[in-house]
Amino acid sequence: MNDLFPLSLYLKKIKIMIAHHVLFWLKADTTEEQKAAFRNSLQTLENIEVVKTFHLGIPAPIERAVVDTTYTFSLLLLFEDLAAHDVYQVHPLHKAFLDEFKVYFEKVVIYDAA
Repeated sequence: MNDLFPLSLYLKKIKIMIAHHVLFWLKADTTEEQKAAFRNSLQTLENIEVVKTFHLGIPAPIERAVVDTTYTFSLLLLFEDLAAHDVYQVHPLHKAFLDEFKVYFEKVVIYDAA
């Protein structure tokens, strides 16, 4: 059994903030209009009631060997707890975003932290 498994059960029972950080790399042939539509759709996720903090960004102009600036968009959401995160995952706005825009994904990396 994974050592983190009991922790996941524990997190479901208590209220501990969850950070959901998604990095999107869009396909090279994505047009500027498509990128704008992608960004606008990401922005609608701020309207999901369980999202406590919302940040949508692009790579900052920081030049350090340990900083990855190769992604196209960064989405950082904070949720009150794991239950709120779970609500977000099945919310119609989130599903609509995925249904319409996953075609542009070259790569997606998600970091969830408690």
